[in-house]
Amino acid sequence: MTRKELSEMLGEKSLFSASKCSEFVDIVFEVMAETLERGEKIKISGFGNFTVHEKQARRGRNPQTGERIEIAARRVVKFKPSLLRRRALNKVG
Repeated sequence: MTRKELSEMLGEKSLFSASKCSEFVDIVFEVMAETLERGEKIKISGFGNFTVHEKQARRGRNPQTGERIEIAARRVVKFKPSLLRRRALNKVG
């Protein structure tokens, strides 16, 4: 799903105009990005958690050449769905 599709779906399920829904989606993502950049956790009840993890530098290998390379330390975002989401995703039937 793209940002535009999300905005359109929000517009269909609400009384707001398409432009307002697009603006709302942009603001939500902006706030989420700023929060994660500060290293803070985002917990959305009934949906899941977004957390920032620090990955250490490590040695790797270029799969095309076999050359050893150093992979720099970096921060990554991880998402863990809530128990409700996991159950809904794995519902049989």
